[in-house]
Amino acid sequence: MIRQIAATLALLCATFFVGTVLWVDDWIDRTELPPLALETGVEVLDRDGDLLRAYTVENGRWRLPISYDAVDPTFIEMLVAYEDRRFWTHPGVDIRAFARAAYQRITTGRVISGGSTLTMQVARLLEDSGTGAWGGKIRQIRLALALERHLSKEEILTLYLHLAPYGGNLEGVRAATLTWFGTEPDRLTAAQSALLVAIPQAPNSRRPDRFPEAAEIARNRVLSRAVTFTDLTEAQIAWAREEPIPTERRPFPALAAHLADRALLERPAQGTHHLTLDRDLQAQMERLATRAVTGLDPQISAAIMVMDHETGALLASVGSPDYTDMPRDGFVDMTQAVRSPGSALKPLIYGLAMDAGLIHPETLIRDRPISIAGYAPQNFDEVFRGEVTASEALQLSLNIPAVTLLNEVGPHQMLAAMGRADMDVSLPLGEEPGLAIALGGIGTTMEDLMRLYAGIARGGVAAPLHWREGEDAGEGQRILSYTAAWHLGDMLSGVVPPPNAPRVGLSYKTGTSYGHRDAWAFGFDGQHVIGVWMGRADGASVPGAFGAELSAPLLFEAFAHLGDRPTPRPAPPSGALTLTNAQLPDTLRRFDPIADVAEAGGPAITFPPEGAVLAYQPGLPVMARVAEGQAPFTWLWNGAPVGVGLRDREVALDIGLGFGELTVIDATGRAESRAVEISQ
Repeated sequence: MIRQIAATLALLCATFFVGTVLWVDDWIDRTELPPLALETGVEVLDRDGDLLRAYTVENGRWRLPISYDAVDPTFIEMLVAYEDRRFWTHPGVDIRAFARAAYQRITTGRVISGGSTLTMQVARLLEDSGTGAWGGKIRQIRLALALERHLSKEEILTLYLHLAPYGGNLEGVRAATLTWFGTEPDRLTAAQSALLVAIPQAPNSRRPDRFPEAAEIARNRVLSRAVTFTDLTEAQIAWAREEPIPTERRPFPALAAHLADRALLERPAQGTHHLTLDRDLQAQMERLATRAVTGLDPQISAAIMVMDHETGALLASVGSPDYTDMPRDGFVDMTQAVRSPGSALKPLIYGLAMDAGLIHPETLIRDRPISIAGYAPQNFDEVFRGEVTASEALQLSLNIPAVTLLNEVGPHQMLAAMGRADMDVSLPLGEEPGLAIALGGIGTTMEDLMRLYAGIARGGVAAPLHWREGEDAGEGQRILSYTAAWHLGDMLSGVVPPPNAPRVGLSYKTGTSYGHRDAWAFGFDGQHVIGVWMGRADGASVPGAFGAELSAPLLFEAFAHLGDRPTPRPAPPSGALTLTNAQLPDTLRRFDPIADVAEAGGPAITFPPEGAVLAYQPGLPVMARVAEGQAPFTWLWNGAPVGVGLRDREVALDIGLGFGELTVIDATGRAESRAVEISQ
């Protein structure tokens, strides 16, 4: 009888035990898990994966993405040794630790140690639940057991690495290492690892910047435990105890702030943005821009861009000296602002004129008072120099030769070349492009001007400027012939450097917009293009601001950060005529189109010039222009009309390939002709 009762009781106990186990198992399986895909701040990285700028998550908290293998193993070892020595073997709850904590509470009447595992801490952090109430503790136990069934130990630790509190608005080990040590968490000292283990236990009372003594005591306690439960030696621990506690909170990296904002605005759902920038070079350029405006009017700003014209990759982009400087409107990205380029477009005019067969660098051109259809430009210094070479005219940035050349080339041809360079331009509302664009009477951006100068630097082919790593922008269109582009680089290398700047053969051009609103400098060597802008972001005048005096010295300083000497430009191509003026053909020795009028008062074709060879582009018309004469005009190609009754002096004509005679007839019957070749 007793045996039967014992057997029955044993069966009942076993049944109860099995039932309890099954109920607990089902209870764990029915656990509703919180979201495990954590929100992390957007990060912007440079070409090597180094952090340029980071953004906060909701409520201004710093929580940055981190992977398990991107943390120093010493930290993981210390964390487990101090917080949860049986983490790798328990199912989420450590019964032995719970029993020890309960026994200590009963025998001493106070809490000596806790029973929470790292998994339970993750459960609490995921749900932001308290630690003291029994209801919360039971929920943590249940969620910890469930997490262990769904995640690996490494995945659980990765959640901890994101969620652990480090004081104030810091969450996660990466935010902590950047703030307290100014470094990424993949390389930590023993003292740093110990401090990171200690702070989350009491994040607000162990903040190193506010309570350094408490932080040091807690850190050393972790180090003492590490002697027993890690591979660190007594000597290493002794060294770690001597390491000072960081007492200042470092700001998070905010390099290339404007470009980072632009990347985020373009792709708001993307968590990580990889840019082509070089972090070290970016930091150097930002310091350079800050130094350049120091001591100047507090509203003067500056912008710098550095580009590898061989690949089209942007290496540095500084939109202002200080993103947070309100008097300078530092939040305005001046690399994207539409401004007048001043004389910075003149090299393009000379390049187009060389391609049209109008000039050679040694061609003599007159710098004299002129008036073209009522437009009478003046040189910047109001001095006329008489007859100069085209090289000298460009190097001295003379206005009248540039306007004279543009009058022959045609504003529309210049705009077409800018379009091939992938530049966006703005004209005054309702106005047609005129000769004033030679002197900056047009709006464009610093980034677009970088495209133009990069195209000249790389042999006349537009550079596919890009700033996202891995993007293939493809090959750009041809802006100028290789020969004209090489000549421009050679001509610009003769511009006199600023005072105290080295004569290193850098090809560069400055520009100053009307009213001294914009001071520009652009330069290039065999690999890099750098652009500099200085002025006021609000567009107000800066009296006395000249590109040559304000921006050019900064340009040379920027190039000095790329190396001791500029990368050499390529040798002259086979088609480049490196001749003196006396050796040039008669048609290239002098350029004086204003004196070349066939009949006084009659129509005069100002473009194309006599004997010009124009590039044929399928689908695009040939531009022609007439001065003087009386509208309407009739245009003939080899005697056949291609435009009748036209009142515009600049027209687009549908002309095919080959040699021909272009004729214009005005309303009085007077005419003029030009021999022209349209060639592929």
